[in-house]
Amino acid sequence: MARRRRDRGERTACGTHYSGIGGQAVIEGVMMKNKDRYAVAVRTPEKDINISIEEYAPFAPDNRITRLPFIRGVFSFIDSLIIGIRTLNYSASFYEEEDVRLKRRQKKRPLDRLFGENAEKVVSSLTVFFSIIFAAGLFMLLPYYLSTLLKKWIVSELVISLCEGLFRIIIFIGYLLAISLMEDIRRTFMYHGAEHKCINCIETGNELTVENVMAASRQHKRCGTSFMFLVVFVSIILFMFIRVEEPVLRVVIRILLIPVIAGISYEIIRLAGRSNNIFVRIISAPGLMLQKLTTREPDAEMAEVAIASVEAVFDWRAYLLSEFSKVVPYEEEKDYYA
Repeated sequence: MARRRRDRGERTACGTHYSGIGGQAVIEGVMMKNKDRYAVAVRTPEKDINISIEEYAPFAPDNRITRLPFIRGVFSFIDSLIIGIRTLNYSASFYEEEDVRLKRRQKKRPLDRLFGENAEKVVSSLTVFFSIIFAAGLFMLLPYYLSTLLKKWIVSELVISLCEGLFRIIIFIGYLLAISLMEDIRRTFMYHGAEHKCINCIETGNELTVENVMAASRQHKRCGTSFMFLVVFVSIILFMFIRVEEPVLRVVIRILLIPVIAGISYEIIRLAGRSNNIFVRIISAPGLMLQKLTTREPDAEMAEVAIASVEAVFDWRAYLLSEFSKVVPYEEEKDYYA
């Protein structure tokens, strides 16, 4: 296969190409999703690469309502959480002790008896539900409670709202810093970097090789870290303008607005994946900076795992030919089909 020759100008110009694939890091591996199929590639304790490919049925039926802007983001977020939990559990199973695996196979859980084959879906749904409750409490309600303590000294509601937003940012960054200190999480962040590098490699028009992946950027505008920052940022803006006097009603409004905030944040990050104008670059900058916390430089073996995950669900060669064929010299194009 001929190596694609592209100068620095072309590399920069291709930064807004959209492949449609996305993923996440799992334990000693990477999950990549393309449309309704996703693949999990895991580096096993035996140093092999295990690949599992699955079809995913969306949480909500695909219709006009679930495809509406600002509504589709809520369902997309729920789907991402469900797939994320499933794939994390799958990758973790490779690193369980043998006796734990045997006990799992031999002993049926109460949910297995109640729901049968649907038990895993029920567990995933419950985990998603409690994850959302935890996130709402930590990033929405706790900052609000801390801001109410300032009313002894601050009269202005606008200043109180700004302080609530500041507390929210501090808690969010503090949470990222805290988990980044954990050794297992640091390795997961390395796989997170490998996932980003693979997508960036493809979307800048380069062949998906270990060498090209390692040279690619580990930051990407469609990252979940950027999405979470946007959730925090959008919530600050909304809560500054939506204010009520009743304390209980304030808490209720903050909870009810979570789907709205998620929907707005999704549309912004969706735009960021398809555009590179000045507004997108400004709004994406904080999230890209935070990705320095949630991604680490991977090694070559991690890049191999990420590549295996991509290739299981995405034809990157066809994508490069369709998106970048105009920058491939004619004499090289024949070899590129091989």
